[in-house]
Amino acid sequence: MIELAYQVAEACGIPLWCQDEAGPYATRPQPGSSWQPIGKAKLQPHEYLRDGGAKLMTLFRPATGELRAKGVHSVTNAVLHPWLQEELLQVLLCEEATQNEHPARMRDSEQRAQAQQYQRWETWLGWRLSDRYPPVRMILVWDNLAGHRNDAMRRWLFEHGIMPLYTPLSGSWLNMAESIQRIIVRRALSGQYPQTQKQIIEWLEQTVVGWNQEPTPFIWNGKRRERRQRARLKRLAGSGAALFACAS
Repeated sequence: MIELAYQVAEACGIPLWCQDEAGPYATRPQPGSSWQPIGKAKLQPHEYLRDGGAKLMTLFRPATGELRAKGVHSVTNAVLHPWLQEELLQVLLCEEATQNEHPARMRDSEQRAQAQQYQRWETWLGWRLSDRYPPVRMILVWDNLAGHRNDAMRRWLFEHGIMPLYTPLSGSWLNMAESIQRIIVRRALSGQYPQTQKQIIEWLEQTVVGWNQEPTPFIWNGKRRERRQRARLKRLAGSGAALFACAS
């Protein structure tokens, strides 16, 4: 279902967002490279202050590259759920305003039928919800944690037309928020020595602001995956004929 959502949701006018929490990142010298004058390598202290750590709550839209994030000391349900609900409501309001200004136009009846199909709850759940719930307005991909499966939170999502899709056990790679978090953390902390929790949060949030100034969309099954598949076939077969046969 997650792979299907990546492939069809945005094409049917249903925004898809991914949510995850990165960290914790401790107040200690962080591994990584940095630019230094030749012969003057940057040295990190072997002793450092243990002042706790910080985490980053992220909400990411792969189709546009838009990233919403907030640095926190800890991620409990009392911290995550209010922040996530506020961000999701803002996203829904923006989507509604955009659709009012530029209504989506489907090319033919087949596309309209497909969009209506994926706006139905039974397409994703396998059964029909009560008529009091609105149609699917958004898809949210996140990890299969106990806090994410909280009854009150799931009820809130359904009431606002948000379909949660949970990654399976050992399947967090299906959540594209994992990928953007690695990029943000590497840019913010690689080779640095944050000495306070506040400093870590500031660096992470500043990097998010810089990312949103020129975001990069993420494509599911993009060119890099195609290159890996071609390289794997060449290793296995050792011939271009096998590659051609598979592609055709």
